[in-house]
Amino acid sequence: MDISVVVPLYNEVESLPELTSWISRVMDEHGFTYEIVLVDDGSTDGSWGMIMKLKENNPFIRGFRFRRNYGKSAALNIGFDAARGNVVITMDADLQDSPDEIPELYRRINEEKYDLISGWKAKRYDPISKTIPTKLFNAATRKMSGINNLHDFNCGLKAYRSTVVKNIEVYGEMHRYIPVLAKWAGFTKIGEQVVEHRARKYGKTKFGWSRFINGFLDLLSIFFVGKFGKRPMHFFGAMGTLSFFAGIIIAVWMLAEKLYLIAHHLPYRDVTANPLFYIALVAIILGSQLFLTGFVAELVSRNSNDRNNYQIAETI
Repeated sequence: MDISVVVPLYNEVESLPELTSWISRVMDEHGFTYEIVLVDDGSTDGSWGMIMKLKENNPFIRGFRFRRNYGKSAALNIGFDAARGNVVITMDADLQDSPDEIPELYRRINEEKYDLISGWKAKRYDPISKTIPTKLFNAATRKMSGINNLHDFNCGLKAYRSTVVKNIEVYGEMHRYIPVLAKWAGFTKIGEQVVEHRARKYGKTKFGWSRFINGFLDLLSIFFVGKFGKRPMHFFGAMGTLSFFAGIIIAVWMLAEKLYLIAHHLPYRDVTANPLFYIALVAIILGSQLFLTGFVAELVSRNSNDRNNYQIAETI
């Protein structure tokens, strides 16, 4: 199979007939073998009934339905697991992504040998309450991930080589950072393509400020797990050691100062009367706790079921 089109959706009943018809028309015009994987993320507006109706007339449609709303990441993860195409295309169900982009995305994956192509909606029709947070996230993600050639990490329209989606796990709000997940898994040939952003035709946006907060927390999480997930002691141990020795140095310095003043019969004050004493004490305690945290995390990491779950690109 050439292409799997994975479409996560939530309350998009009006757009589904037009979207699936458009996708099928593009596929037929270019002679692709394909499937359309629709993942209903607990819709309450009759989207699942529409999917079943469309399936009757289009054998290339496959559908999955969640019992409740889990989020876009969960829907994508199920779609990735089900996808059977050599190239996997993801797009939103709200008709803001154009299926006409699919042939070029497929060509670049197939001929230019990219692992992942991320869409970039250079001209957007979203409200400012969505575009400003998006720009902030993209800037922060570029800085933390080192993927400097992407302008929009969260664009719903992306193309993947099938091995990419089979070797990453998307959860939480991690759909925003799939290029980062791919990079951490060893898929480093990541490109970008300017795509059309269409004004929303049906329904309303699902974006909310809670996603802004969750997205930021997931960005920190993915950075830490990707960098220190297999060696937590390197993070906690280093921070703990620095804090511990900083506290020890301050304590020794205060003690040496007091002994010097006593030896030279100069006025002095008790060590506990010095604010630095409490800073040193906190630093020593914090350093000890961080070191122990790293030690425990290392034990958990070494005994976890996936401690040796590494991505193997090829065997002979």
